[in-house]
Amino acid sequence: MNIPLNIDWQQILLHWLNLAILIGGLYFLLYKPVKAFMDKRQEAYRAQEAEAARKLQEAGEAQAAAAAKLAGAEAEAGAARQAIQSAAQEAADEQLAAAQAQAAEIIAKAKAEAARQREAAIRDSQRELRELVTQAARKLAFQPGGDPLEQFLRQAEGGGEHDDDPV
Repeated sequence: MNIPLNIDWQQILLHWLNLAILIGGLYFLLYKPVKAFMDKRQEAYRAQEAEAARKLQEAGEAQAAAAAKLAGAEAEAGAARQAIQSAAQEAADEQLAAAQAQAAEIIAKAKAEAARQREAAIRDSQRELRELVTQAARKLAFQPGGDPLEQFLRQAEGGGEHDDDPV
């Protein structure tokens, strides 16, 4: 058979057969393992992505729980601060009341002491007055002659000068 351009159909078919065998061999030797590797790798990435999403969700939940605990702790701290402030206010009020009671007690003692000192001063002044009156009466009683009242008046006006002149 005389084919133009020197083409041998048998050679073309053999080349096509070799090409099919090569493609089939490469498919089984390379494509399937590479495809399996790529699928396995893609599945690993999906698992990592799912794990990351799960961890992100857990972190969000943990953050929300921490925020709730923080809010609870802040509320508890505020309540504790309020309790401490009220206790401090009560203690200050008690100290103020004790100080006022002590001041009232000190004032009462001071008034009692002042009254006692006043009474003592009155007693002392009365005693001194009695002594002075007694001395004046002795002086008048022991002077000879004259009216004792006149002598006393003269002595009181003159500052104790003796007039031996009876009136």
